[in-house]
Amino acid sequence: MKVLGIDPGVAITGYGVAEHGADGSLRWRAHGVIRTPAGDLLERRLERIYDGLCALMEEHRPDEAAVEELFFGKNVTTGIAVAQARGVALLAAAQRGLPVAHYKPSQVKIGVAGVGRAAKDQVRYMTKTLLGLPDLPKPDDAADGLALAICRLLAPSSLAFSQS
Repeated sequence: MKVLGIDPGVAITGYGVAEHGADGSLRWRAHGVIRTPAGDLLERRLERIYDGLCALMEEHRPDEAAVEELFFGKNVTTGIAVAQARGVALLAAAQRGLPVAHYKPSQVKIGVAGVGRAAKDQVRYMTKTLLGLPDLPKPDDAADGLALAICRLLAPSSLAFSQS
């Protein structure tokens, strides 16, 4: 199974592609970010994210997607923009018939590092280790995309598709 992990954001959307190898091991396929210009209109930025995700889905042909759920901190305005980017990711997956697993940040931390309050560096280190990468994945948004893909590959399916 091959999974596209998506860490949605308007300025930067991170992604990672990982899969199970024939021997059951986890394998890295790709990671990176889709960046949008700060001065562009929101609708143009969302279009760029959508087009980038569609191109990734076409290139890598994932079986499923894993998308991070929103975490609203103190800045609700930023949360709304991220929600719009998340909606674009869900639309791109739906149009290709991809099942989408939804994960809260704490679920990803548990799934990859074993601790719900793991630091970002711990998650990046475990992502590197689990995929056998020579270096820590960069930038953080791309590492988060890979962690989402890993979480889906390691998670029981009943947990992966529950939204709460």
